[in-house]
Amino acid sequence: MSKNINVTDKTIIFLFFLIPTTMLIIGYFIFPYPPSTLAQQLVYIPLFLGLILLGIGFLWKEKMIGAKIKISGWLVFSFFWATSPSYLYLSEGGDIFNASVCIVGVYILIYIAYHEWLSLQKNEYIPCLNWIAGGSFIAGIIYFTIDSGIIPELKNLLINTVAEHSILLMNLFGAQATQHGSIIIYGGAPITIIFACTAIQSMVLFVGMNGSINKVNVKRKVLAISATIIPIYFLNLIRNAAVVFLIGSNITSFNIAHNVIGKTGSLIALVGLLFLNFKITPELYNEINCIIGLPKRNGPIEKFFRKIMGKKLK
Repeated sequence: MSKNINVTDKTIIFLFFLIPTTMLIIGYFIFPYPPSTLAQQLVYIPLFLGLILLGIGFLWKEKMIGAKIKISGWLVFSFFWATSPSYLYLSEGGDIFNASVCIVGVYILIYIAYHEWLSLQKNEYIPCLNWIAGGSFIAGIIYFTIDSGIIPELKNLLINTVAEHSILLMNLFGAQATQHGSIIIYGGAPITIIFACTAIQSMVLFVGMNGSINKVNVKRKVLAISATIIPIYFLNLIRNAAVVFLIGSNITSFNIAHNVIGKTGSLIALVGLLFLNFKITPELYNEINCIIGLPKRNGPIEKFFRKIMGKKLK
């Protein structure tokens, strides 16, 4: 392989940085906070269109055609996420973590689309690219169908149920709290349980990751999903109860309790459950390892980064 980056490679590298950056700039201006009702409705177009294209590409039997469909899906889906950073930051009280993850995520999604393109150029089929498209489709359709209100009252039912169960847990340990719909009051401090406090994101993530694995029978998929989403639900109740207790007892601020302690605990729990999942479906480990190994394919983007990092190209 030549050490020189040719014209075509330079074009791919330029587009890799240009496309997501342009998406983020456009998304920032067309979806300011607080978003209008019209903007909130319009943003569902790239969201569901992108997910549907990923689902079609995942299921398409002819692999090369499927790859082209998935490229379109990733591009459209990326644009949806490009509209979200400012909303995530401002709607969650200045939570820089979620906003930053969203920005980086736009570039990662474009990178996955780039690898689908690379597969077409090399006439290769990388199974984990199909797995991640299928997993994104399954998890995304479940999560955003509930979040968007397509199924009326399901979102509120989930929020209120989690709030009720969080209070039951607090009362069990002697911390008497009261509930008013989605609001928990303890020590005079009202804490609102929102959709993100239900841990639905983590649960659908495991559903998607396991549901899209090929060559794993239904029994093992159901076992892996059950062994992760049930603990996630109950661990989330502990997190909610702890956050409410820490704030209501004036032990610490909301930012520390929710964004530092709560999210750190959630991350540790998810990592542990992921390893449990590997025990049941080791195929999941292979898929994740394949995704992590994508930079080893040595395409134009990889050659560019290795060059600026001073590493020898192969």
